Amino acid sequence: MIAIALALHLVAAIIWVGGMFYAYMILRPVAASQLEPPVRLKLWSEVFQRFFVWVWSIVIIIPATGYYMIFANWDGFTNLTLDIHTMHVLGIVMVLLYMHLFFAPYRRMNQALAENKIEEAANSLSQIRIIVMVNMLLGITVSVVASAGRYW
Repeated sequence: MIAIALALHLVAAIIWVGGMFYAYMILRPVAASQLEPPVRLKLWSEVFQRFFVWVWSIVIIIPATGYYMIFANWDGFTNLTLDIHTMHVLGIVMVLLYMHLFFAPYRRMNQALAENKIEEAANSLSQIRIIVMVNMLLGITVSVVASAGRYW
């Protein structure tokens, strides 16, 4: 069971962090240079709509498998090493940032788009961009801690 939990945990993290990296580093600059704001905002709305289905699953899978491994491998939090505590805290921060992104700027962006308020939608997209960048950097940090933390 531990192997299955670890595999699910890892695949979910790769999809989430990889998706953020792709969106931020690849898609964002191309969309900004090629598309006018109304079209770009509609693109982002649809991209997020598809990606966020995956992220909602991921923010359930990662904590569930993480807590399972904590209790199955270490009998709870008291025996954890610093790298596992670090992953745990940063993971919680990432989930909270995602939930804020989803329930605040993403919803405001879609509402503004529905009302054809392009400037308001663009402001919300700018907020989303910052949150995605922070979450992406946290995700990369967690990945480094996950792979190298036990050797510190």
